[in-house]
Amino acid sequence: MKYVVCYKLVPNESSIGVMPDKSLDLANCEWEIGQYDLRAVETAARLAEASEGNLLIALTAGNAVVENSKLKKSILARGPHELLAVEGDALSRADSFATAQVLAEAIRGLGEVDAVFFGEGSGDLYSQQVGNITGALLGWNTVNAVSSVQLDGDCLLVERSLEECTEVLRVSLPAAVSVTSDSCLPRLASMKEILKANKKVSNISSLDDYKADGERRTTEVSLKALGQTARKCELVHDDEAGIAAAAAWLRKL
Repeated sequence: MKYVVCYKLVPNESSIGVMPDKSLDLANCEWEIGQYDLRAVETAARLAEASEGNLLIALTAGNAVVENSKLKKSILARGPHELLAVEGDALSRADSFATAQVLAEAIRGLGEVDAVFFGEGSGDLYSQQVGNITGALLGWNTVNAVSSVQLDGDCLLVERSLEECTEVLRVSLPAAVSVTSDSCLPRLASMKEILKANKKVSNISSLDDYKADGERRTTEVSLKALGQTARKCELVHDDEAGIAAAAAWLRKL
């Protein structure tokens, strides 16, 4: 089996600067693998480790940050056997559709792939669209909100936790699967795995090598930090009158 897991590099929230006009300053940001994507990496790694001979390829698309050696080592130490990163300046501004186009093109270039995995959303924009769009562009069976995955013959047996029930689906391959944040607990890479990551195959390809242009189809009107709002607070005493006032306030909700 050949699996692909897609991930996105996102700015660490604590390192994002805010300009006087409330616009975001990413100039000095530290970058990391999206926390939702780590669930997809763990899910795919467990499937790949279930049988000998399976191949797991990590795939990402972005600007020059994808070449960061520390981040490449971090993803390879978590189970993938190889890494492919598509690099292009336009990808720093790509929307969900543009990103999905690039990922679909890259996956086609990998030959016969059985399944591709995504987190439920990216750690920055969290649009929850890239996995579904990529699957549609590939023409594969596509399922999201997946909380559990296991191989069942030539199919994937997936569970989806819905509001009032748990849905179990048998999905024929090839398939695109987006997993939820509670699907598993991502592993912490051991020192042994970190050292092994140095020897794994890591390829950087240019966006120019693909038919997809990485140009967004949507227009970003603005992206600004929320202003601080003073919280309203009303204190009551723990006597009979205060309890009655609190009860009356609760009845209005």
